[in-house]
Amino acid sequence: MAARELLDDPRLTTVGLLFETHHGLLTRLAPAWEAHGLSGLDLDALLRLSRSPEQRLRMTDLATQASLSTSGVTRLIDRLTRNGLVTRELDRADRRASYATLTEAGSERLDEVLPDYLDAIQRSLVDVLTAEQLDALVCALRIVRDTVDPTAAAVDR
Repeated sequence: MAARELLDDPRLTTVGLLFETHHGLLTRLAPAWEAHGLSGLDLDALLRLSRSPEQRLRMTDLATQASLSTSGVTRLIDRLTRNGLVTRELDRADRRASYATLTEAGSERLDEVLPDYLDAIQRSLVDVLTAEQLDALVCALRIVRDTVDPTAAAVDR
């Protein structure tokens, strides 16, 4: 098949729309977290910790959930620790493991940023779709996500 014919493949349009949507949403949502002194990664980590039992996660689990390397999650938690939003605790039963735990200040920062963040999500995503379209989108995204990352379903939130 000629390259020209391949360029007309609707699969390219589908994945291109997904990439453009991702970029556009990040552009629209970023001001909400930036206004509160956070990066998107910071907010993602704080949300994951806040929604976890005891508001803590093993560092390796946080790295997996956030699609970060071991060194990447270490740098992230170091930054959040310096800012007082997270603490790092050694696992008493397994000295090789450590946990990232949300602090009171981290919880308060989430309380500050979430109304703005949720408002941006509402305006940029929820309000532009019908309830049925939003349900279908969530269902479709879960199917694709579970196919490309089968471990994600175990921590679905």
